[in-house]
Amino acid sequence: MLDVEIDSGSGFCGGVIRAISKAEDFLNGNARLYSLGAIVHNEAELERLGARGLVTINNLEEVPEGEWVLIRAHGEPPKTYDEARRRNLSVIDCSCPVVLKLQDSIREAYNRGSIIIFGRVGHAEVLGLLGQVSGDAIVVENEKMLQEALDSGKIDLGRHIEIFSQTTKSPLEYARICNLLRQRGADITVHNTICAQVASRHNSLTAFASSHDVIVFVSGRSSSNGKVLSDLCRSVNPRTFIVGSEGELDPKWFKNGDRVGVCGATSTPKWLLEGIARAISYFTL
Repeated sequence: MLDVEIDSGSGFCGGVIRAISKAEDFLNGNARLYSLGAIVHNEAELERLGARGLVTINNLEEVPEGEWVLIRAHGEPPKTYDEARRRNLSVIDCSCPVVLKLQDSIREAYNRGSIIIFGRVGHAEVLGLLGQVSGDAIVVENEKMLQEALDSGKIDLGRHIEIFSQTTKSPLEYARICNLLRQRGADITVHNTICAQVASRHNSLTAFASSHDVIVFVSGRSSSNGKVLSDLCRSVNPRTFIVGSEGELDPKWFKNGDRVGVCGATSTPKWLLEGIARAISYFTL
């Protein structure tokens, strides 16, 4: 028999909840809504919303003129809004307030020094941040990338540096990045731009993962936050398994009497966590 518990802190973050609620409200009275990029990095939730009429597109050229387009929580660069106006598109702006504040901060800091963004290269939020300064910023994903940028002279240590983090990154990794810059003698201003809701999950998930025999982490394959949080779980509990749906569960992961913890990314819906926990509870070992 298995003892299965769902992490109470897992599930959609506030920004994702807001975006999906706005999409559902619109689709209650309309047949179709175009989302510029995936509204959430979770395949199961995208399938559910797609059945309701949410169409995911990669660029605004795919949207017929005069239609409605949703800007997801990740935010967008200014050129996206300019293009939407040019093509007579109506916009439902679901940019997360935390991301909008970060965009404002980067614009304000631009004239004070060089800009470094700690984030995933090519991530939608990071592209939106780069767009605030016309791409004139350096993005680093990890300490190795930062070290290479310093050694090559790509980062000018003779200038004042203002550093920001993508809102969903690991606070510990961000601290290491900032410390490495200080060790190299950089004159830096560190901006605390990791979402407080995301940051608090790191501490709570560490405790949750360590208090269970097995962790089943539920996440979409393209979720940046899912990668960060699942790596965190595995660092404290080697018996951490990542799934995107019930069909990916394997009874061989469990032993009779195991305490199983089910948790997920900020892009993982509660209904999916509940379904996977229920499926695990039915296993006969």
